Amino acid sequence: MSIALSSSSSAVFAISSVELKPSNTKNVTSFRIPTSFSARPLISRKSCRVMATVLKEDEEKVVLEESFPPKASPVQDGEGGSGQGPQSSSSNGLDKWIIKLEQSINVLLTDSVIKILDAFYHDRHYARFFVLETIARVPYFAFVSVLHMYESFGWWRRADYLKVHFAESWNEMHHLLIMEELGGNDWWFDRFLAQHIAVAYYFMTVFMYMISPRMAYHFSECVESHAFSTYDKFLKAEGEELKKQPAPEVAVKYYTEGDLYLFDEFQTSRAPKSRRPKIESLYDVFVNIRDDEAEHCKTMRACQSHGNLRSPHSYSESCPEDDEPLCNLAEADCEGIVDCIKKSITSSPPVKQKL
Repeated sequence: MSIALSSSSSAVFAISSVELKPSNTKNVTSFRIPTSFSARPLISRKSCRVMATVLKEDEEKVVLEESFPPKASPVQDGEGGSGQGPQSSSSNGLDKWIIKLEQSINVLLTDSVIKILDAFYHDRHYARFFVLETIARVPYFAFVSVLHMYESFGWWRRADYLKVHFAESWNEMHHLLIMEELGGNDWWFDRFLAQHIAVAYYFMTVFMYMISPRMAYHFSECVESHAFSTYDKFLKAEGEELKKQPAPEVAVKYYTEGDLYLFDEFQTSRAPKSRRPKIESLYDVFVNIRDDEAEHCKTMRACQSHGNLRSPHSYSESCPEDDEPLCNLAEADCEGIVDCIKKSITSSPPVKQKL
């Protein structure tokens, strides 16, 4: 269902954007990526807020401090402040320590994968992209698997999370099909390496997501940030040559034909139908793949705040302006095992009433 960005619906998306310049070529205009839109659960859509990652043109790697800027940090979202007591300060200190530890591990893991790719695929771009896309789609399988398990146990249900993560895996699958059509999987070694890394990555992500969803989402953000940087460098280096080559058929069909509902679904920071790519050459294909990675990065950033993720279609289909109960999002008390342990330590004991 389309969303008209007019005065009547401007409350849905409070868009702030960051300009990214994808390349230095003359005939490619800069594009703008919105970094946030309103989404605060349990109230109407007028007051919702989602924090997203800011990607920078000169970003070379995932920077630890940038992942949780002060205003977006879960530690400071509704916590802290001068009016709170020592127990709250202790909780904030524990949160900061846990977040720093999680992100440090993620950066270390991401750098290790990057070193492997650099060692084997220094000058073989399409093979590198094939391996990268095989790895990049795995977390979404893991997220959906764990969420289905939670549903089976009757713990909680998150329909929007399932929808968005499936749409993300669908997008990454088409990136993979494009790389296969370009010959990225021609060598047996490339297929062997990508598939075995993917299997190990899947079970690691499942375990990580069960322990701490915030950590798993941050790790996926690190991977997507590296993918964005990789494609951006490739476009700057090979842009003129790519403009001379035709676009793969699978890319034309995915970006321009058929029902684009799933294409809109994974882009949680923008209104549905607000992005409709034009594919005229191989250059356009890689520009849109790069832009997709930026959207994944922002969605993963939004997921790191508990309960923040909303399907972009939810606002037009299930959240009418004057019907607040439909906008409610059921949440679990605990986000993961780490969160449950932390709350059991830091929460105040219940007050017993005297008979």
